[in-house]
Amino acid sequence: MFPAGRIAAMGTIKAIIGFLAIIGVIYAGYQVIPPELTNYSFQDDLRQVAMTGGASPNKSDEDIRTMVLSKARDHQISLTGNQVTVQRINTPGLSAVYVAADYSVPVTLPGYSFNLHFTPSSENKGF
Repeated sequence: MFPAGRIAAMGTIKAIIGFLAIIGVIYAGYQVIPPELTNYSFQDDLRQVAMTGGASPNKSDEDIRTMVLSKARDHQISLTGNQVTVQRINTPGLSAVYVAADYSVPVTLPGYSFNLHFTPSSENKGF
């Protein structure tokens, strides 16, 4: 059988490993959750830009693209004009605009790095 001191030491080691695992999960969440929340908020802004662009037919695609890039800067998202899609959907009596973006955010964890890829859109294509 195991001596009592050795069993207590094993329990302490398990507790430390469990504590470190919890700290690791919290740290990973701290790195991943903010970009997810930023993307969610940016997607709301894209819907608003699409509604504004659809309601105002005198706005050019470039005007709408500039609005999207401005919203991205507000959220500290690095975007270029090539990463923004603007499509007009014109049907008799209805003008709509579809807006989308495509970007990645690097996430660095101890010993592991990866990119979170986002493709937010206005989701109102084809009313």
